[in-house]
Amino acid sequence: MGSGGAATGGLIALVFSMAPALGQVCSADRVELRWDGGKASFAVEVADDVKERAQGLMFREKLPMSAGMLFVYESPRRASFWMKNTLIPLDMIFADGTGKVTRVQSNAVPGDLTPIDGGEGVEFVLEINGGLAKRLGIAEGAELRHPAVGADAAWPCEG
Repeated sequence: MGSGGAATGGLIALVFSMAPALGQVCSADRVELRWDGGKASFAVEVADDVKERAQGLMFREKLPMSAGMLFVYESPRRASFWMKNTLIPLDMIFADGTGKVTRVQSNAVPGDLTPIDGGEGVEFVLEINGGLAKRLGIAEGAELRHPAVGADAAWPCEG
């Protein structure tokens, strides 16, 4: 295994070591994802109102590798983001009302004003460090779990 593989293994270990055991009761400050071949858990800040969503991760100089921000919408919509005043590259993981990932935007460029289209039917967007989704293997079809995902969740909270 080359150095890239070793770095990815260390990164995955970091994401898991800083998270509680997957499969425990869902928590408002944590998002779990699962996909063929993997699982990950991130400590999150939740942006669930207009003001919080508008602020997002702007002006942040760093984001811990095991952290992110979860944007929660009241109903499905076409979600579009930009990177104005955002200082760090981000991955944006778009999900529908069931928590199923519908699109992943990798390495959004800091400060770029080009709209990033998440597509139709988006109810959740998870922002994490740029490049991390690809390194972990998070892609379309993955499932996101959080208490904000309703009764129709593809991967329901248990407990």
